[in-house]
Amino acid sequence: MKHLGTIVGAAIAGMFVMSVWGELAGAYGLVGGWFAAFIIIGVMWFMNHFVGLINNDGAWVDMAVGIGVAGTARGGFDAGFSTVVAALPTLTFVLIGGIAGGVCAHYLTKALNQNAE
Repeated sequence: MKHLGTIVGAAIAGMFVMSVWGELAGAYGLVGGWFAAFIIIGVMWFMNHFVGLINNDGAWVDMAVGIGVAGTARGGFDAGFSTVVAALPTLTFVLIGGIAGGVCAHYLTKALNQNAE
């Protein structure tokens, strides 16, 4: 059940971001974008993390994965899946950057814990 909650919470966050954020930013400019960020991410963070819809045991997977998948799928359905294929080099470098960031965070945390002892 915890995996289903993670999927539902991430999917809801992705759907709200992909459908509402652009509309608010388009209608109200920069202020609309900031308002959307505050309202959408704030409410979704509360629901997913404080209420506990998303399970963060083990691998640290957050709402950004759901938002990224929703955005990629929306682009594929709206403009055709050739756009997803064209985005694969960018997505590859994003994954490489995420892995590099995770490795750096691991070694930094390990070094900080050794210094604290």
